[in-house]
Amino acid sequence: MAIQFLKQFRQSLRPKPWPLLFYSSSSNDASEGLVTNVVSILTHHRSKSRWGNLRAACPNGIDPVQFSQITLHLKNKPQLALRFFLWTKTESLCHHTLESYSSIIHLLARARLSSHAYDLIRTAIRASDLNDDRNRRFASPPLNLFESLVKTYRDSGSAPFVFDLLIKACLDSKKVDPSIEIVRMLLSRGISPKVSTLNSLISRVCRNRGVVEGYGICREFFRLDEEKNEISKRGFGFRVTPNVHTYNELMLCCYQEGLLEGVEEIWSEMSCKPDAYSYSVLMAAFCEKGRMGDAEKLWEEMRNREIEPDVVSYNTIVGGFCKIGDVRRGEEFFREMELAGVGTTASTYEHLVKGYCNVGDVDSAVLVYKDMSRRDLRPDASTLDVMIRLFCDKGRVQEALEFVRCAVGKFELVPRESYEALIKRLCLEGRMEEALKVQAEMVGKGFQPNSEIYGAFIDAYVRQGNEGMTEALRKEMFATQMQCQQNK
Repeated sequence: MAIQFLKQFRQSLRPKPWPLLFYSSSSNDASEGLVTNVVSILTHHRSKSRWGNLRAACPNGIDPVQFSQITLHLKNKPQLALRFFLWTKTESLCHHTLESYSSIIHLLARARLSSHAYDLIRTAIRASDLNDDRNRRFASPPLNLFESLVKTYRDSGSAPFVFDLLIKACLDSKKVDPSIEIVRMLLSRGISPKVSTLNSLISRVCRNRGVVEGYGICREFFRLDEEKNEISKRGFGFRVTPNVHTYNELMLCCYQEGLLEGVEEIWSEMSCKPDAYSYSVLMAAFCEKGRMGDAEKLWEEMRNREIEPDVVSYNTIVGGFCKIGDVRRGEEFFREMELAGVGTTASTYEHLVKGYCNVGDVDSAVLVYKDMSRRDLRPDASTLDVMIRLFCDKGRVQEALEFVRCAVGKFELVPRESYEALIKRLCLEGRMEEALKVQAEMVGKGFQPNSEIYGAFIDAYVRQGNEGMTEALRKEMFATQMQCQQNK
């Protein structure tokens, strides 16, 4: 079906004499006179009297062909043409079709009024969708609008980026398939959208359908599997090449999908100079696999190429060393980052805090956390959870309580795991009153106790020989579990 669709659409776009679409042979003298009169009023009358005179000149409104003819006469007055279009809609004087929309869209694109042209493209797509015009060849409104734009392109003296605006409108409306077909049709005629437009489409395909399909679309659109002489033989005297952002997006999507080998493969195919972000993504892949030696070599290569590391680069390598427990090296890069004047972020500090916690150095983690707090950098709840678990494991539950309450008060964090760790430790130490207070705080934040929390309280009361509380909690836990199952 897709191949048949492509053939049909390519057939419709074969080079041929362009018709004078705006000057139909059926136009009669009265219609031509109305067009001339409207153009005269628009261009020669003052704004105060213009619209009243137009109303009198068009008692029965105007048809879409007449509107397109008028628009053609206003090529050098795009703002006036736009006001006229909006006036016809407000006054319901013209039942606009895709052709009349195309005429005003082209005029605005020609004048580089991109935002206005984009807005009308989206309006035209919605209007076509609502009208359900069964005379159209395609079920897809964007493709019908594309066909209309192609037919009226030359007469309007438009600009090629009108098709970039159409593709952008499709992507913003989550219409990926029409976007792909439009690009294919343009490429078949030797016209290419901007690289940034192709990158946006590739990115959307990667995120919606996976990097494998996005990579395939990339190779197709940039003709990476064709030699230059093959392209020339087929009549395409151009070759758009991917830029660094193309490769960065593909590598990032591979990394996010866990295809770490794919990151290296795309890196090896890069036909342009990588930037700091390119290095960061590949370093992240190395760090994920614990290949810090390769990450450091990459860092040196980046410096040798005089590419300055940015905050993402520093955070990546700091996080990589902290993850494998080499917090000392992470600190070295952290200090280098500060000396280079690269602004640290919450992520920078979180890597170090978690790194120190992973090696059991809670005091160093506290120092880093306090420095982070002084700079008003908001930590993630997971970072606080790691610290609180370590505090509790070391029996420093009072400090843990202070940390949680301070973080909740200052940063409005909701660290469920921290509350659970505190309750379990307090129950283990038999400090039931404090455990109940923490549990009340947790419920106040919207977290209901789970089976582990109930278990911690029950075990504590069993050790104290409090059979009444033990039995009451068991019944409450059973009732809570039944309620949860019913809610599901």
